[in-house]
Amino acid sequence: MVDFDELKSTAAEHLSEDELRTLEHAHAFALERHEHLHHSSGKSYINHLLDVANTVASMHLDLATIIAALLHGVLKEDAASLEELEKKFGPDVANIVNGTTKITNVRYDSKMAYQAENIRKLFLAMGSDIRVLLVKLADRLHDMLLLRRESPEKQRQLARETMDLYAPLASRLGIDWLKRELEDLSFQYLFPAEYKELMGHLVNTLGEREKYVDEVIGILREKLKKNGVIPVRVIGRPKHLYSIYKKLVVQNIPLEQVYDKVAFRIIVNTVKECYEALGTIHGRWTPVPGRIKDFISSPKSNNYQSLHTTVAGPGGHFIEIQIRTDEMDRVAQEGVAAHWAYKEGQKINSRDARLFKELKKLVQNLQEVEDPGEFLDSVRGELFAPDVYALTPTGEVREMPRGSTPIDFAYAIHTAVGDQCTGARVNGRLVQLRYELQNGDIVEIITSKNQHPKRAWLQLVKTSRARAKIRQWLRKEEKEKTLQEGREICERELKRLNTSLKKLTKSGHIRLLLEELRCNSLDDLLAKMGTGTITSRHLERVLLPKEIQQQEKQSQAEEQLEQLVEVGPQKPTPSTRGAVQIDGVDDMLIKISQCCKPVPGDEIIGFITTGKGISVHKAQCPSLLATDPTRWVEVSWAANNQGKHRTELFLRADDRKNLLADISTLISNDNADVIEFSSRTTQENIAEFYITLEIDDKEHLQKLLTHLQQLPDMIEVRRR
Repeated sequence: MVDFDELKSTAAEHLSEDELRTLEHAHAFALERHEHLHHSSGKSYINHLLDVANTVASMHLDLATIIAALLHGVLKEDAASLEELEKKFGPDVANIVNGTTKITNVRYDSKMAYQAENIRKLFLAMGSDIRVLLVKLADRLHDMLLLRRESPEKQRQLARETMDLYAPLASRLGIDWLKRELEDLSFQYLFPAEYKELMGHLVNTLGEREKYVDEVIGILREKLKKNGVIPVRVIGRPKHLYSIYKKLVVQNIPLEQVYDKVAFRIIVNTVKECYEALGTIHGRWTPVPGRIKDFISSPKSNNYQSLHTTVAGPGGHFIEIQIRTDEMDRVAQEGVAAHWAYKEGQKINSRDARLFKELKKLVQNLQEVEDPGEFLDSVRGELFAPDVYALTPTGEVREMPRGSTPIDFAYAIHTAVGDQCTGARVNGRLVQLRYELQNGDIVEIITSKNQHPKRAWLQLVKTSRARAKIRQWLRKEEKEKTLQEGREICERELKRLNTSLKKLTKSGHIRLLLEELRCNSLDDLLAKMGTGTITSRHLERVLLPKEIQQQEKQSQAEEQLEQLVEVGPQKPTPSTRGAVQIDGVDDMLIKISQCCKPVPGDEIIGFITTGKGISVHKAQCPSLLATDPTRWVEVSWAANNQGKHRTELFLRADDRKNLLADISTLISNDNADVIEFSSRTTQENIAEFYITLEIDDKEHLQKLLTHLQQLPDMIEVRRR
């Protein structure tokens, strides 16, 4: 926890006296507006703001960013307006604060949609000013430091969001220390048992590791000096906890077998000495094949430069060594803040320009994804930690996850290249589109104007960008096909009604038709006709006179109810005749309607059919309400009803492993019997289930619905 004097001292390292006075005014403003407010952890809100501002100041960022960090909560807490901020502190501060503020006073259909829109707002804001993201990262760091005071549910929620979004974004900006802090803090709450075990092991072996680090550093200094390389410094530091945990999971090995718990870093004066040091190390210890990486000649997209190697060191333990210059080390630690483009009088350099270009490209790619679930998946996919570094024939590096194919590479270059990809040459050799790219591959994409994306490509690609672009093309193609089919259906039905689209447009009635059918445009109407959302009966309802509509509607409804009785049992059954009673009437044929499937507990009405007894419906059944009320009769459920009754459910959930098994087990545990079961998975990876069940009554059904709704990843549960 810091006070204003400490913040001022930190900022004084790079701000002028005039700027420090402006910072004092901002602190007074923050005190005035937040004096009685508290952070969700219970801590004074002004202390939280000072912590965030001090972190931003320690990164030597400009005055506007530090003030924005100090005031980043004023809009969220309604303590000031955007106009007031701009008037007092300028447009930069106002825009940064606005970009870091969550969406307020807007209701969304789901928690996922709300989260997606907040992240979308953050990405759009950082696309125009990267300082928004820097303030947000500092804010999230201090939220995580205070997370122990929150509920377990909120701890897991914020930790997962931090691990999936904020830590990768810190990595994308090249701010290594911040990425490591966020990952370890998230690890603590996502996997508490593993965190505790790993932390305990490292504490118990601290002395042993310190001795080993001193030994390796001594050998490195001696061998480097002997070969004429005088290092600026040699550092041995423990790897952060989450990186060790990932190694345990990926390699499926016990903790005792993780030897490279310590990473060594050699800082030298020149690039030439970097390569000389690498040769010296390989002359002393055997390098591990496939673990040598040259990020000096081919920097990462976040400007990171270094040589990496893993060798079998003293005692046969594998040790990872990084070799870089002092400037490279500063960029590796501070990332974008090392060459800050907003400092007065400083022009953006080519490396930062490349980074900002990549970030803007990321924002643009994500803007094109509308569905909240798909958007969040795309965000996670775009922020992956790359495992493969492949090159274009001109030497440009493309970073991708392991398992990526030439199709991923093609879309990484340009959407048009991906859409028209027919094949690839890797290292001069023709390969199939399912070929998995390896580090150092030189990839040349072969295209054809006659080529277009295939649905099967979705099974081959690994990057979210490629997947989103393929889906976008397929949706566009399907939309055009649907529009054509809808036009043909619409013209055919209108011809039957003695009119046409041309006539309706000319007379102006097309506007009334679109309004009545709740369509935004003619294309919207045609698309809904093509998918069957709007049918010929809907057109008739709008275009035919109301008297004829009503007669036809009633006639059709009664005909449908008659048909439902015809396919049903022709004599009373224990589950129907015993379940329903009619005052003063015995031995009447009774049938539970199949259109609404009422169960005991529902309000019901009987419909007198022609010579086929009475069909029983829910009181609000649309089919019943469309019939002649003179054919209705009062019915009620029998008091001693013990039978089973059929009902139908519709379920929607995010598709995941064991989802079907969880649903089946829950239904069985709730003593309901499954009669029919069907399912499908949408293009958005949403699983939809249609289930016919036998249950006791409405109370039994409601209990089952409640339990189903509580299943993880469940989106919707309703009775059909």
